[in-house]
Amino acid sequence: MNCLDKILEKYPLVVLDGAFATELEGRGFDIKDELWSAKALHERPDLVKAVHLDYLRAGADVVESASYQATIEGFLRKGLSRERAAELIKLSVKLAKEAREDFIKESPEALANRTKPLVAASVGPYGAFLADGSEYRGNYDIGEDELADFHEERLKLLAEESPDIMAVETVPCLVEAKAVVKAVKRAGINIPLWISFSCRDAGSISDGTPIEECAAWLDKADEVVALGLNCTAPQYVSSLIEKIRANTKKHIVVYPNSGETYDAKTKTWKGTSASFVDMAVAWHKAGARLIGGCCRTTPSDIKAIADWVRD
Repeated sequence: MNCLDKILEKYPLVVLDGAFATELEGRGFDIKDELWSAKALHERPDLVKAVHLDYLRAGADVVESASYQATIEGFLRKGLSRERAAELIKLSVKLAKEAREDFIKESPEALANRTKPLVAASVGPYGAFLADGSEYRGNYDIGEDELADFHEERLKLLAEESPDIMAVETVPCLVEAKAVVKAVKRAGINIPLWISFSCRDAGSISDGTPIEECAAWLDKADEVVALGLNCTAPQYVSSLIEKIRANTKKHIVVYPNSGETYDAKTKTWKGTSASFVDMAVAWHKAGARLIGGCCRTTPSDIKAIADWVRD
């Protein structure tokens, strides 16, 4: 039985954390960089740990490492050595684990009605490394084998720190999901995966592939214990859950954006956020068992979901 099965046997919902970059910015850290939030692993690891702690205090059952945009190639482009790049990727999981232990020490009573929090190693898509917005398009110029090669080294480094689960996220095309599964098999990694897609509408992932096709393929992948979506407009989520549910018996994970929209050219957010907890209730009724937030969500959003779950 995997770690999610154990929790969901006892609790109705796993509460995920929320946006990471938003919280770094709120602490005055500049993320306008190709490394995005992974830049903090090198420059301000103390802030990384502080963000994890804030989400745990808010009630998150899962915290994701700050490795979404952390790749060997990305750090090399910034002038770091290969050895230092590998250290930083592994550090991302270590910091999340340290935050979990600090939280348990400071609030042992908090575990009375909740599970011991999990640490998920965040694995961003190839498009995140390109830093050109292609994680919302999926129009890569490389194929499945090359994508598997790209992901394998980072997956192995993250696995060395023994996270509870691998969170493969913002995947814009099914071929990349297949490549990650191929890389995990090839590397002999036995840590369970969740795979979540970025979606462009109520029925398709970012490159236009129907979400039903993705769910049906991943349903047959033993390495994958949950699947769903993230970094997606919240108004599409309920429909997407229904389509996923019709094609898999695996746990469904959703952590959409706040409701604002991102302009990849100007790197700014526009619009206003919605009432996240109200939407989370609807997503759970539709079939989601892991719920959190992606871009522009905050610890207060996660606290509202956690309070609702525990009430």
